[in-house]
Amino acid sequence: MPHVHFRFYEELNDFLPVERRKREFSIPYYRASVKDMIESLGVPHTEVDLILVNGKSVDFTCLVHAGDRISVYPAFESFDISGLTRLRPEPLRQPRFVLDTHLGKLARILRLLGFDTLYSNVYTDAELEELSAGGGKRILLTRDQGLLKRSRITHGYYVRATAPEVQAREVLRRFDLYRLAAPFSRCLRCNGLLHAVAREEVLDRIPPGVAASFDTYSMCRDCGRVYWPGSHYDRLRRLAGELLEKQ
Repeated sequence: MPHVHFRFYEELNDFLPVERRKREFSIPYYRASVKDMIESLGVPHTEVDLILVNGKSVDFTCLVHAGDRISVYPAFESFDISGLTRLRPEPLRQPRFVLDTHLGKLARILRLLGFDTLYSNVYTDAELEELSAGGGKRILLTRDQGLLKRSRITHGYYVRATAPEVQAREVLRRFDLYRLAAPFSRCLRCNGLLHAVAREEVLDRIPPGVAASFDTYSMCRDCGRVYWPGSHYDRLRRLAGELLEKQ
């Protein structure tokens, strides 16, 4: 039986069983595009930036032939591969995100850091696909590998970590978001933008003890939630500062 030979590099190995990681392996040949064959092995197309078939760069539509040797690479951050068939679309100038239902705590942290982040615990897969691939063009962050294999989704990332703060560090590194952060500029509840307001404007929205203790307030333009620098602020400020320190 004819075979096709694969080798995946760097973090793409996260999607493979242990016995196939960081080594060449072979699978039986069948007629398919290289994209379909890669995704059948468990690697979402959104994670792939370069494919070499017998040493030549190809796009996702390339048909695989028996005996082909296929090397698959993730995003390159340090090497110029502009002369090759780069597969990922250009990065979004202003990264905006939509998160699946498993990433609620990460959504809150990204909003804390000022990133436009849509999240709902009732989004369906179809809604996530539309929010990512429709006119809004958002990067889909997910723990569901299958969701990233939907052909309409061009900007997506599989979050490896499970702890929310570790997830936030992972996303900051992956998309190099450090210089774009604007902590305390978005509502943690609804993602709306915050604006400074005078105490007199929000007296009917805050407890009496708060009004007597603080002079600085922000209010969400969308949901009207009011924020002030209480004890929670110090904790969140430390968290934002720690996350934005490059590791």
